[in-house]
Amino acid sequence: MSEHFAGCALRMGGLVCRQLGWLPADFWAATPAEITAIFASDTSSPEGGLNRTELATLMERDRDG
Repeated sequence: MSEHFAGCALRMGGLVCRQLGWLPADFWAATPAEITAIFASDTSSPEGGLNRTELATLMERDRDG
C-alpha cells in the first residue's frame, strides 16, 4: 500500500464514519462502489433514493429502530 493511498484511505474512513455513523470495521468492510453509491445518489430523481420527508415518515412509522 502506498503512503498516498494510506493517507487518503484514513481521511476517507474518518469522513465516512462521521457522516454515516459507521464504525471503522463497517468502512473497511464496504466496497468502494458501495461508498460511492451512498455519496453520489441523486435524490432529485424519483429513483434516486429517499428525500428527507420520506425518511422522516419511515422513521416515524418504525420507531422501534
